Amino acid sequence: MTRRDSLLRPFVAMLAPYDLGPGPVGVHRGLPSSTVSLTLPEADSVEIGWLARPASRRHHRAAVAGLHLDAAQVRQAGGTRGVYLTLSPLGAAALLGVPASALAGHVVDLADVAPALAHLPERLAACRTWPQRRALVERSLLAGLARHGARENAPELRAMLAALSRTSRVHEAAQLLGCSRRHLSGRVRTELGVTPKEYQRLVRFETARGRLAVAGTTKAALADVAAASGFADQAHLSREWRAMAGCTPTAWLRTEDPAAECTEDPAPECTEDPAAERTEGPATGDPPTRDRSPGEETA
Repeated sequence: MTRRDSLLRPFVAMLAPYDLGPGPVGVHRGLPSSTVSLTLPEADSVEIGWLARPASRRHHRAAVAGLHLDAAQVRQAGGTRGVYLTLSPLGAAALLGVPASALAGHVVDLADVAPALAHLPERLAACRTWPQRRALVERSLLAGLARHGARENAPELRAMLAALSRTSRVHEAAQLLGCSRRHLSGRVRTELGVTPKEYQRLVRFETARGRLAVAGTTKAALADVAAASGFADQAHLSREWRAMAGCTPTAWLRTEDPAAECTEDPAPECTEDPAAERTEGPATGDPPTRDRSPGEETA
């Protein structure tokens, strides 16, 4: 592990190339996420809006999305390639200089959040290989870390998020931490912009998403994924997917084709194989390939 890797590892969950496909317009469903995501198109702009609110669609030269419990639609015309990365809630403050709570539920221009990074799309377009693009993004993030640095309360927040991820109820996490539920709720809401219960809901959803990509959507597989991910039963899993993703698990797997995705290794160890550039797509929560057609987006 290089020094650059070790410095970024606590803050960058994933860093990968994406390609929304050979068509004139790439379309992708951005799923709810417990991370802050950055979509950096190499050319043109990216249009992002919440699926349930078509009027929310906006064009961004590069986009930053905070933690969110709703699905979004991502559309990119012309050049459909770029770089996608996700930051831990701690990474938003350390690398971008803004707390995750300021971004929760919003999609904003990168230039408005971190003006020093506004140049990235143009500089990425000038790079010829994925290793060059990755190195450029990592250098820019390290410069942000030097400007802002980790917050003094980072260890406390990291422990809180770890406890919430390991438990299904907020009071159980508070017991693990040795603090009151009120203290835990106040700290998490202030730092992340979501409640502890909402954070647990996001973690459970993301766990199921990863398991679904491997297990498929047979009745037995869905039941196993539900049990392993902390849902009461398969019906509970299906209700949450409809509420949060705007579609069923089966519909998501059919349109997103996660079997073609790049492995979501931590950013510093993501593959440098240029062939990986074929598979990733931008999102406000996950990095799959493009939807097969815009019409399937609301299926």
